[in-house]
Amino acid sequence: MPYDSVFRPGLYQDRVALVTGGGTGIGRCIAHELAFLGCTVVLSGRRPEPLAATAAEITADGGKADCLPFNIREEDAVDAALRDLVARHGRLDFLVNNAGGQFVAGAAEIKPKGWRAVLDTNLTGTFLCSQAAFAHWMGSHGGSIVSIVADMWNGFPGMAHTGAARAAVVNLTQTLAVEWAEHGVRVNAVAPGGIASSGMHNYPDYVQEVAVQAMKRNPSARIGTESEVSSAVCFLLSPGASYVTGATLRVDGASSLQKVPMFPLAETSALPPYDGFHRDADLPDRFK
Repeated sequence: MPYDSVFRPGLYQDRVALVTGGGTGIGRCIAHELAFLGCTVVLSGRRPEPLAATAAEITADGGKADCLPFNIREEDAVDAALRDLVARHGRLDFLVNNAGGQFVAGAAEIKPKGWRAVLDTNLTGTFLCSQAAFAHWMGSHGGSIVSIVADMWNGFPGMAHTGAARAAVVNLTQTLAVEWAEHGVRVNAVAPGGIASSGMHNYPDYVQEVAVQAMKRNPSARIGTESEVSSAVCFLLSPGASYVTGATLRVDGASSLQKVPMFPLAETSALPPYDGFHRDADLPDRFK
C-alpha cells in the first residue's frame, strides 16, 4: 500500500527536499510522505545504514530518494554537503531540520560537554543547515524551511539542554522568517508533543513509561503519531501555507497546556511561603 497522505499525489512533483535525521523516527515518516507527494528526498544523518534502509523503502514504494551522510554539527561538512546536493539534483526547494538528540538528566547533573553536544546538534546544526541551504540555493531561488522543535513551552524539567535549544530554534525561526522573506524563503517550525516513534528507544524504560502515562492524562487522552507530525510539516511546505512564515505549529493534543516532568518531583515544597496580609485568616480549611 502507498503512503496514505491527506495531500494530493504529485503535489511536490519535481521538487527536491533535504530531511536531516531522515533515516529513523519522525524524519523517516516525513521522508516517506514527501516522496509519495513527488519529491526527490535527500536523507541525511551521521550513520549511513539507516539512511540506506529508508531510501530503499522509498524506492520500493515507487519514490525517489538519495542519501547524503554528514554531521550537522560540523560547519565545513554541512557546507560541502549542501553544495554537493545542489550540484547533484539541480535545486533545493525544501529543508526539514529534523535531526536532533538529547538525554534525560536533571539540570544539576548535566556536564558542560553534554550541554554543548545537545545545543550543537539541536540549535547550531539547525542554523548551519538553514544557512547553507540559503547560501547554495534558497537565497537566489526561494524555498521553504521547517524545523522540528519540541514541547518546551513551560520549561523542560529533565531535559534543560534540549528545552533551551528548541526554544532558541523557535526564536531563530522568527528571525529568519523576517530576514529571508524578501528572498522568497518561508521559515516555520513544528513542535511535537508525545509521539509514538522509534526515537523513544533512545530513552530508558522508566522515561518511556512516564511518557505513556502522561499522554493518557493529556486533553486528547492519547499519544500522537509520526504521520500527524508529517502532515503538519507537509502543510507548512505547501502552497497553501504561502502566507505562513515565522510560525510554530504545535502538534501535541494540547499536552503543552498541562506540563508533566520527565521524572517525579517532590510532593512537599522547600520554598517557604510569604504571608504578609494580616486579615487573610478567613480561608476555607482546605487552603490552610
